[in-house]
Amino acid sequence: MTTDIYNWSCKHTWRKSAKNTMWCVIGCSIGDFGTILFFQLTQIPFPITGIMILAIINGLITSIMLETLILIRQNFNFLRALRTACGMSFISMVSMEISMNLTDYYLTGGAQLTYWVVPVMLTVGFLTPWPYNYWRLKKFGLECH
Repeated sequence: MTTDIYNWSCKHTWRKSAKNTMWCVIGCSIGDFGTILFFQLTQIPFPITGIMILAIINGLITSIMLETLILIRQNFNFLRALRTACGMSFISMVSMEISMNLTDYYLTGGAQLTYWVVPVMLTVGFLTPWPYNYWRLKKFGLECH
């Protein structure tokens, strides 16, 4: 049995993985916050759990869309860009979405965007997948952007 040992102090990899993670946060937060804000402004009666599930799904969709566009701009063809965006960072996106929505639920009762909860959600959403993205970049050389 072999155990891989990683250098967790590589500043270059932390910076690169932070950049990748930030793109994911941007993509996820567009769909996530947009969904929550829609229900918050329209006051359509819908269960908080349902709103949060929709927010997670929409966050995943917008993140994949943003990452696909970024990869297309880097001369990937559409199908390759879409496959890469879906496959390379899905664990990162899901963990980010769940952590952001659990933070919202814990701090506000769920599906409530306030001036003070958004920065906390973004911070938690960034910090949750960042070590995984570092590890993935270090071990496999895989990144989304």
